[in-house]
Amino acid sequence: MDLLLRRFRNLTVLIAAVLAQLILLSYQIKSNQDVRLIRLWAVSTVTPAMRMVEGARSGVVHFFRNYFLLLHVREENEQLRAEADRVKLENYYLRTQLDTAESGKALAIFQAQSKSKTLPARVIGNTTDTTAREFQVDRGANDGVRRGMAVITPSGIVGKVTNVYPNAAFVLEITDPTFAAGVVSQKGKVRGILRGQGSGTVMVGNVQNEQNVENGEWFFTSGDDRIFPKGLPAGTATAVRSGKQQKEIYLSPSGFENGLEVVLIVTEGQHAPIPEAPLPNQPVVIQPPPDDAGSVKGLAIPGATLSTDADRLKQQYKDHGTSQNHVYGSGPVPNFTQLKQVPQQ
Repeated sequence: MDLLLRRFRNLTVLIAAVLAQLILLSYQIKSNQDVRLIRLWAVSTVTPAMRMVEGARSGVVHFFRNYFLLLHVREENEQLRAEADRVKLENYYLRTQLDTAESGKALAIFQAQSKSKTLPARVIGNTTDTTAREFQVDRGANDGVRRGMAVITPSGIVGKVTNVYPNAAFVLEITDPTFAAGVVSQKGKVRGILRGQGSGTVMVGNVQNEQNVENGEWFFTSGDDRIFPKGLPAGTATAVRSGKQQKEIYLSPSGFENGLEVVLIVTEGQHAPIPEAPLPNQPVVIQPPPDDAGSVKGLAIPGATLSTDADRLKQQYKDHGTSQNHVYGSGPVPNFTQLKQVPQQ
């Protein structure tokens, strides 16, 4: 470095002198805005750097401000979400309580009206066996439950008790493939055997193709199986068709319509008659017309008269014949030549 300075000493001194002269001149000379040139140069040189620094500072401040704002918003969203979840749980709980109350009321009404003695039981679980359709109830041998007892709801039959424990029991559903029960149709009193299909439907077998069963017809327990008392609803026919040897009748079980939360175990069954089906083409009762002549289609209109030109002409003929002592239906025809024309209304 010293070697370079000694070698270019004259040039260095010249450049330093020129720079000093420029600085002095810029200090003395002013711009059109009465600003010294050296200040103008300094401001112009520093401004880009200051702009970059200020931009970086603003970006950092904006970032942290939004960050903390988002943290606050996130906390509010979490609180609102938790509140919404709590309200949903409360609504679900209240709806469940209402459904349970309505179900309990229906069970109480059914128990009061039924001749059979029943024991209410709550469904507490399902079987782990994938090949069977069973559920567990919270009543057992200590409550008087015995194997083979029928299980029903106010809507229809559900199944039968298969295994009994001191405080619990297992119920085989009527939809299980191994289940069978005697049923009879409501209209034609056609007897058959109800069998589970392993799904939500059941099938009625042992019905000949010649026997008449209609779509939508109700089937009730016949009491032949010695499990269900006679007269309990089993379901309605959803499909009826003739098979190769016997009719194929599929039912929609009515006992499962409102779900299985609380069921009734029949501890002492009493047979009941099959309800009569409604008669086809029942007569319709029509009330007689009102005495008031001014009524139109059952609506009384004060001061109105219900008559036509034909009615007035008929009355005029009748009065004319009466004036001649004529009895309609016998004797000669009255003289109507003097009958006046009925005035138009």
